[in-house]
Amino acid sequence: MSVWARFKKLFDPIDLTKGSIAKGIGLFLIPIVLSLIFQQIYTLTDTIIVGQNLGEAEVAGVNSSAPVVWIVMQFAIGAASGYSVVTAERRGAKDEEGARKSYLTQIILTAITSLLLAAIALPCIDPLLSWLGIKGGTGNAAMQAEYEAAKSYIAVLYIGTFATAFYNMIFGVLRSYGDSFTPFLFLVISAVLNVGLDLLFIVVFHWGVAGSAWATVISQAFSAFGAMGYAALRYKNLRIHKSDWKISWRFVIRHLKNGLPMAFQFSLLEIGIIIMQAAMVSFDRDPSGAMVSAMPVQLGYGAACKVFNLMMAPMSGLGSAMLAFMGQNYGARNVERMRKGFRTSLYFGLVIWIVTAAIGLLLMINGAYQRIFLSADKINEDTLRYGNYYLFTVIPLLGFLILLFIGRNSMQGIEKPLWPFLAGIGELVARSVICLFLPQIVNGGAINCNASDWAYISVCLADPLAWIVACFFLVPPLIKSIAKWKKEEASESKDEEVTRP
Repeated sequence: MSVWARFKKLFDPIDLTKGSIAKGIGLFLIPIVLSLIFQQIYTLTDTIIVGQNLGEAEVAGVNSSAPVVWIVMQFAIGAASGYSVVTAERRGAKDEEGARKSYLTQIILTAITSLLLAAIALPCIDPLLSWLGIKGGTGNAAMQAEYEAAKSYIAVLYIGTFATAFYNMIFGVLRSYGDSFTPFLFLVISAVLNVGLDLLFIVVFHWGVAGSAWATVISQAFSAFGAMGYAALRYKNLRIHKSDWKISWRFVIRHLKNGLPMAFQFSLLEIGIIIMQAAMVSFDRDPSGAMVSAMPVQLGYGAACKVFNLMMAPMSGLGSAMLAFMGQNYGARNVERMRKGFRTSLYFGLVIWIVTAAIGLLLMINGAYQRIFLSADKINEDTLRYGNYYLFTVIPLLGFLILLFIGRNSMQGIEKPLWPFLAGIGELVARSVICLFLPQIVNGGAINCNASDWAYISVCLADPLAWIVACFFLVPPLIKSIAKWKKEEASESKDEEVTRP
């Protein structure tokens, strides 16, 4: 087979209901992981270029505003993931008309969702930033500069909500069809475009953090609508027919029943992240409440979070792969593959845990990760200490996060969104309670720049402890489902023996 033929073969969709389970999941997983890594490049590029070209307040504004941005964007991402379950299930059942109608339904719902999200979110920027402890008009120059940078950055991204929404919608549809390579290629193109636009808008046009946000919106929009155009050319079954507009309300409600719980779950998780970010900001205030100019916690923790998000890409990718795998096999009613596929995913998860932990620890040597995301004048002993504390706290407990990704997406793939939703609530409550109360208990008083290192570490523990609590909500129903699959498999085998001549 020629090189060109092998390259073209990468675009062929994978039927996850047939063949070797490990090979199928592995081949499907690799492009997803690469896609998520390039997706992180959007954020990492923003941080690197902002960190190397703009001031401390603007860097802190971008870092601190991330949870406020993602509380809206995660709603769109969660909804798209939930909607795609129906497409995968119809694809697994070989119902091409149903899969096509599911795609059309997603386009309509995504357009409505993105407009509503932007309209609701834009007026809420100030209250959300205030929740983080970032306010304008306080008379503190450092806080005012951070506030203006954060507000500018968030406003542009909220205006471009449609780009994120359609970007995740079309990639979810393509993966439901077993095509994980096309999203990867469009993400590569988009990441390159994003880098070029970042440099143009920030370095040449001097648009500041708003330029970084516009680069993200434009590159995501290009990727989203380019992929939709490709899907129409590549897959005849995704070309909308006139008859497809006859969609029943029951079908729409089915999408909403899968999409909305996941959307609210993803947003709820970001509320917990906002509370955690607010707790981190407290460590950068002096006893009078004023922001210290160096902002070591926000810079150190912010850089560490970028490393963590990069490490999380293969874990999230494994979850996305299981969503499509379970969805297709649920549609095909192939309980044996579902059970074996879940077990295989745990092996993949173990390998991912070992590799990502090693990479994370290597990036910590001599503060290498901070030199990537921050200019030399912003790095000091304090930023290194705070960033390293966070990574040392979360890396040993990443196994719980991997189990959470596998369990959450597997349950979503078999159209049981209630348990992932409850797990999300458990994660939110755990993270919030820990951040609001544990630091003060450990410190023996209010939190400010003079608080102990152990008080800071107690906030870092909020992430892994929240994952553990969420797993308590997912593991029991998962075990029950797997036991049910095994019983159904045994029953089917018995029936085959009885009917065999």
